Amino acid sequence: MTKTPTLSQADRITLEAAIGHAFVEKERLDWALTHASARTHKAGNYERLEFLGDRVLGLCIAELLFRTFGAATEGELSVRLNQLVSAETCAAVADEMQLHLFIRTGADVKKLTGKRMLNVRADVVESLIAAIYLDGGLEVARKFILRYWEGRAIRPDGARRDAKTELQEWAHAKFGVTPVYRVDDRSGPDHDPRFTVTVEVAGAAPETGIERSKRAAEQVAATRILEREGIWQPQSAQK
Repeated sequence: MTKTPTLSQADRITLEAAIGHAFVEKERLDWALTHASARTHKAGNYERLEFLGDRVLGLCIAELLFRTFGAATEGELSVRLNQLVSAETCAAVADEMQLHLFIRTGADVKKLTGKRMLNVRADVVESLIAAIYLDGGLEVARKFILRYWEGRAIRPDGARRDAKTELQEWAHAKFGVTPVYRVDDRSGPDHDPRFTVTVEVAGAAPETGIERSKRAAEQVAATRILEREGIWQPQSAQK
């Protein structure tokens, strides 16, 4: 039986430096980076690692928010938590770490773009967290999570609701209409796509967003209308 593809020594050194942990069980790191489409080794269960990593991430982020925002309500903490453990945030961490250089996938998955590929990157981050937890324990996993999430947790926009949801409620209340999103362009290679999306609200000027996934571009476009119309304070003006 073919084993899970392994990292080269150079790649392992680079990635462990970015993680901040040298793996005792080296194969755990290989499993975390190997998508189900490229794995034939039964022990390297990508999905099981993802399941565990999601729970470890949620616990560490909840603890971080509870300590950091002592005056926040349960509702505000929940909004912040949902944002920080979302697929978009996990994928952003993957991009910051350049995990796409190390993820092994089958040919079918390599052709995926947009939101589906975003989910692959997010899933790998959760799998990686589980691998770190299993290899080094909760404190090591917490250290990794704080390294990449603590700065994101204290951003001024951390308590914002989902931009598309906020825009839809505003459009319904003000104009009695639903926002319409349109993909204007898709460019770039499969591993690094760029989507240009325009959102239109009858009665208001449209806005455009450009991001690495269709959903993220929609969020940018919705955010721009919300900030322009004074529903949200522009991030550049927040303290």
